[in-house]
Amino acid sequence: MQIEIRRGISLQPGSFSAVVLPVKQMVGALNSSAEIRRFLFLYIGGNYSRVLPGLDRTSQNLEICRAFTAHQLLALVREAGHTVIFVEHDPGLFDGAEEMLDPVAGALADAGRESLVLLYTPVPDRPFFALARRAGRYIEVYADDEANPLSRTSRHYGLRPAGSGQRTLEVS
Repeated sequence: MQIEIRRGISLQPGSFSAVVLPVKQMVGALNSSAEIRRFLFLYIGGNYSRVLPGLDRTSQNLEICRAFTAHQLLALVREAGHTVIFVEHDPGLFDGAEEMLDPVAGALADAGRESLVLLYTPVPDRPFFALARRAGRYIEVYADDEANPLSRTSRHYGLRPAGSGQRTLEVS
Protein backbone atom coordinates (compact mmCIF):
# COMPACT_ATOMS: atom_id res chain seq x y z
CA MET A 1 0.00 0.00 0.00
CA GLN A 2 1.27 3.46 -0.84
CA ILE A 3 0.07 6.92 -1.75
CA GLU A 4 1.82 8.63 -4.63
CA ILE A 5 1.70 12.39 -4.05
CA ARG A 6 3.64 13.14 -7.20
CA ARG A 7 5.30 10.96 -9.81
CA GLY A 8 8.28 9.38 -8.11
CA ILE A 9 7.27 10.46 -4.58
CA SER A 10 5.35 7.79 -2.69
CA LEU A 11 4.43 7.46 0.95
CA GLN A 12 4.62 4.03 2.54
CA PRO A 13 2.96 2.46 5.59
CA GLY A 14 4.93 2.49 8.82
CA SER A 15 6.04 6.08 8.32
CA PHE A 16 5.34 9.62 9.43
CA SER A 17 5.79 12.18 6.66
CA ALA A 18 5.37 15.95 6.73
CA VAL A 19 4.26 17.21 3.31
CA VAL A 20 4.03 20.73 1.88
CA LEU A 21 2.17 20.65 -1.41
CA PRO A 22 -0.30 22.89 -3.27
CA VAL A 23 -3.90 22.06 -2.31
CA LYS A 24 -4.91 21.11 -5.85
CA GLN A 25 -2.09 18.58 -6.10
CA MET A 26 -2.86 17.05 -2.70
CA VAL A 27 -6.56 16.70 -3.50
CA GLY A 28 -5.66 15.10 -6.82
CA ALA A 29 -3.22 12.68 -5.17
CA LEU A 30 -5.77 11.61 -2.57
CA ASN A 31 -8.63 11.27 -5.06
CA SER A 32 -6.53 9.17 -7.45
CA SER A 33 -5.32 6.86 -4.68
CA ALA A 34 -7.10 3.53 -4.41
CA GLU A 35 -5.91 3.31 -0.81
CA ILE A 36 -8.64 5.71 0.32
CA ARG A 37 -11.24 3.21 -0.83
CA ARG A 38 -9.43 -0.02 0.12
CA PHE A 39 -7.99 0.73 3.57
CA LEU A 40 -9.19 2.45 6.74
CA PHE A 41 -8.44 6.12 6.06
CA LEU A 42 -8.76 8.77 8.77
CA TYR A 43 -8.87 12.43 7.77
CA ILE A 44 -8.28 14.81 10.70
CA GLY A 45 -8.91 18.49 10.05
CA GLY A 46 -9.03 21.51 12.26
CA ASN A 47 -11.19 24.61 12.33
CA TYR A 48 -11.13 24.91 8.53
CA SER A 49 -10.07 22.73 5.63
CA ARG A 50 -8.74 23.39 2.18
CA VAL A 51 -8.63 19.70 1.21
CA LEU A 52 -11.96 18.37 2.44
CA PRO A 53 -14.20 20.25 -0.03
CA GLY A 54 -12.40 18.59 -2.96
CA LEU A 55 -12.00 15.14 -1.42
CA ASP A 56 -13.98 12.26 -2.91
CA ARG A 57 -15.97 11.09 0.11
CA THR A 58 -17.77 8.10 -1.42
CA SER A 59 -15.55 5.50 0.27
CA GLN A 60 -17.02 3.60 3.19
CA ASN A 61 -13.52 3.31 4.66
CA LEU A 62 -13.06 7.09 5.00
CA GLU A 63 -13.61 8.55 8.45
CA ILE A 64 -13.59 12.32 8.91
CA CYS A 65 -12.85 13.89 12.31
CA ARG A 66 -12.39 17.50 13.31
CA ALA A 67 -10.10 18.72 16.07
CA PHE A 68 -10.86 22.18 17.40
CA THR A 69 -8.06 22.19 20.00
CA ALA A 70 -4.56 20.73 20.24
CA HIS A 71 -5.82 18.43 23.01
CA GLN A 72 -8.53 17.03 20.71
CA LEU A 73 -5.95 16.50 17.96
CA LEU A 74 -3.70 14.61 20.38
CA ALA A 75 -6.59 12.38 21.52
CA LEU A 76 -7.68 11.62 17.92
CA VAL A 77 -4.16 10.63 16.86
CA ARG A 78 -3.59 8.48 19.97
CA GLU A 79 -6.91 6.65 19.50
CA ALA A 80 -6.58 6.11 15.74
CA GLY A 81 -6.31 2.55 14.51
CA HIS A 82 -6.44 3.34 10.80
CA THR A 83 -4.11 2.24 8.02
CA VAL A 84 -3.76 5.84 6.79
CA ILE A 85 -3.94 8.90 9.04
CA PHE A 86 -4.07 12.21 7.16
CA VAL A 87 -3.74 15.32 9.33
CA GLU A 88 -4.41 18.67 7.65
CA HIS A 89 -2.40 21.14 9.70
CA ASP A 90 -4.32 23.97 11.35
CA PRO A 91 -1.91 26.40 13.05
CA GLY A 92 -4.77 27.92 15.05
CA LEU A 93 -4.97 24.77 17.17
CA PHE A 94 -1.69 25.71 18.84
CA ASP A 95 -2.45 29.37 19.61
CA GLY A 96 -1.83 29.57 23.33
CA ALA A 97 -1.10 25.83 23.42
CA GLU A 98 2.51 25.73 22.22
CA GLU A 99 3.30 23.21 24.97
CA MET A 100 1.18 20.71 23.01
CA LEU A 101 3.47 20.73 19.95
CA ASP A 102 5.89 18.14 21.32
CA PRO A 103 3.21 15.69 22.59
CA VAL A 104 1.29 15.92 19.30
CA ALA A 105 4.50 15.42 17.28
CA GLY A 106 5.34 12.41 19.45
CA ALA A 107 1.87 10.93 18.95
CA LEU A 108 2.16 11.37 15.17
CA ALA A 109 5.58 9.66 15.20
CA ASP A 110 4.24 6.83 17.37
CA ALA A 111 1.24 6.32 15.07
CA GLY A 112 3.67 6.27 12.14
CA ARG A 113 5.18 3.03 13.41
CA GLU A 114 2.01 1.16 12.46
CA SER A 115 0.21 3.42 9.97
CA LEU A 116 0.98 5.73 7.09
CA VAL A 117 0.80 9.12 8.83
CA LEU A 118 0.76 12.23 6.69
CA LEU A 119 0.91 15.73 8.20
CA TYR A 120 -0.07 18.14 5.42
CA THR A 121 -0.05 21.87 4.81
CA PRO A 122 0.04 23.98 1.66
CA VAL A 123 2.02 26.70 3.50
CA PRO A 124 4.42 25.79 6.31
CA ASP A 125 4.58 27.85 9.47
CA ARG A 126 6.37 27.65 12.82
CA PRO A 127 3.96 25.10 14.41
CA PHE A 128 4.14 22.91 11.30
CA PHE A 129 7.94 22.90 11.41
CA ALA A 130 7.84 22.02 15.12
CA LEU A 131 5.60 19.02 14.36
CA ALA A 132 7.62 18.06 11.28
CA ARG A 133 10.84 17.70 13.31
CA ARG A 134 9.63 14.29 14.46
CA ALA A 135 8.69 13.17 10.94
CA GLY A 136 10.85 10.54 9.29
CA ARG A 137 10.44 12.35 5.99
CA TYR A 138 9.86 16.00 5.04
CA ILE A 139 8.65 16.63 1.50
CA GLU A 140 8.04 20.02 -0.05
CA VAL A 141 6.74 20.29 -3.60
CA TYR A 142 5.79 23.52 -5.28
CA ALA A 143 4.06 24.12 -8.60
CA ASP A 144 6.45 24.29 -11.54
CA ASP A 145 5.16 27.74 -12.48
CA GLU A 146 5.82 29.16 -8.99
CA ALA A 147 9.07 30.73 -7.94
CA ASN A 148 11.18 28.62 -5.60
CA PRO A 149 9.61 29.30 -2.20
CA LEU A 150 12.84 28.98 -0.19
CA SER A 151 12.04 31.39 2.57
CA ARG A 152 13.99 32.52 5.57
CA THR A 153 11.89 30.11 7.62
CA SER A 154 12.77 27.13 5.42
CA ARG A 155 16.47 28.02 5.42
CA HIS A 156 16.34 28.44 9.18
CA TYR A 157 15.22 24.82 9.54
CA GLY A 158 17.99 23.50 7.29
CA LEU A 159 15.88 22.50 4.29
CA ARG A 160 17.61 22.47 0.95
CA PRO A 161 16.33 22.13 -2.63
CA ALA A 162 16.44 18.57 -3.94
CA GLY A 163 15.95 18.95 -7.66
CA SER A 164 13.37 20.56 -9.84
CA GLY A 165 10.34 21.69 -7.91
CA GLN A 166 10.70 19.61 -4.76
CA ARG A 167 12.62 19.35 -1.52
CA THR A 168 13.00 16.25 0.61
CA LEU A 169 14.64 15.77 3.98
CA GLU A 170 14.85 12.21 5.27
CA VAL A 171 15.76 11.29 8.81
CA SER A 172 17.45 7.93 9.23
